[in-house]
Amino acid sequence: MTKEKWSKAPLIKKNFYIEDPAVAAMTADEVAKFREDNNNIVVARALSKTPNDNKPIPNPVRTFEEAFRNYPLILEEIRKAGFESPSPIQRQGWPILLSGEDLIGIAQTGTGKTLAFLLPALIHLDGQPTPREQREGPGVLVIAPTRELALQIEREVKKYHYKNIKAVCVYGGGDRKEQVNIITKGVDIVIATPGRLNDLVLAGYISTETFTYVVLDEADRMLDMGFEPQIRKVLYEIRPDRQTVMTSATWPSGVRRLADSYMVNPVQVYVGSLDLAAVHTVTQTIIMLPDGEEEKFQTFMDFVHSMQPDDKAIVFCGKKAKADYLASELVINGIDCQAMHGDREQCDREQALADITDGTVQILIATDVASRGIDIEDISHVINYDFPKNIEEYVHRVGRTGRAGRSGCSISYFTRADWANAQELIPILEEACQVRSNSESNIT
Repeated sequence: MTKEKWSKAPLIKKNFYIEDPAVAAMTADEVAKFREDNNNIVVARALSKTPNDNKPIPNPVRTFEEAFRNYPLILEEIRKAGFESPSPIQRQGWPILLSGEDLIGIAQTGTGKTLAFLLPALIHLDGQPTPREQREGPGVLVIAPTRELALQIEREVKKYHYKNIKAVCVYGGGDRKEQVNIITKGVDIVIATPGRLNDLVLAGYISTETFTYVVLDEADRMLDMGFEPQIRKVLYEIRPDRQTVMTSATWPSGVRRLADSYMVNPVQVYVGSLDLAAVHTVTQTIIMLPDGEEEKFQTFMDFVHSMQPDDKAIVFCGKKAKADYLASELVINGIDCQAMHGDREQCDREQALADITDGTVQILIATDVASRGIDIEDISHVINYDFPKNIEEYVHRVGRTGRAGRSGCSISYFTRADWANAQELIPILEEACQVRSNSESNIT
């Protein structure tokens, strides 16, 4: 796309922020203490290249009213949703995004990242100089790594009824014809997985030229899954003066390169630490099983028989065949469960999520397709039946429990084949202040 072409594009408005007087009156010391008290929020111009890039970063807000006092319809939707107070990433992220800045949000899963980028997106959509009925296509694009996360974001969007803004979720495995029909009728927000997005762009059903607000959700996961070429292709074809948001649980070099290529002087907001860390509301237990698979299976069955009526567990396996095997063994033993992996039809995967969410089953057996973006608040246990291939995936699996302020328990079966992971695992356990014990059934 040439500079000449984009010079003829409709004007974009990005700054919708009117700072609350109480927020503006905060002293530097008050701001620093507030950030420290809110899970140690740290802000920086992560990719500053010149001294001029270091312009001030907006102060955090303390309440919903301080962020959205000038948008009463947004406040009403927040009240309807029943939220009591903003999360740390929201408190700092909203002033930045409402100001029209690019944002890199780094926080653990379950910390409110979706709402952090969604509410400013609604305001951005409604406030553009070109009336919505005169626009030639959708204005907001959210790219997510998995179908499950994309559908979860769509559910979150549909909770908020603001100015009749419409969204569509497009993903592989879904009904392509139905997705195209919805797009053709007119939508404002496209939530998409990279493969299906590129498919519909190439087929001419989605034009990238109309997007002015773009979100890369779980960017580290998308790079892990090999989606970097598709992401770069899409971003290259979107107007360069857009507003761009990137969320990630970690800050690896690949994510940094992507941000450096496609973001303009972004503000990085991270909650907690940039170092890889597991959720502190989770008790992490490592069970040493030197005798291997047979001992592992018996240990798992002992856990299943000890589950309480209110317990819910996600059990992670390394391979699809293992997940199916465990699910079959549980059914043979009269224990209802669900299985979720890449070979299952999309409707079956959605049913599996629905069943564990509403309590129809207490156990969901899954491969890593379910390790990110699945927001089931009352998961009490995560079982790493097979230890993950890398420590990043361990952290994300652990993050499936201990969500929304609840406590949780992670249990990992550790065999001789997993010993190579010990060097990276120990700092994770130490950072989360896990108890050291000599017992084989506890952290060692």
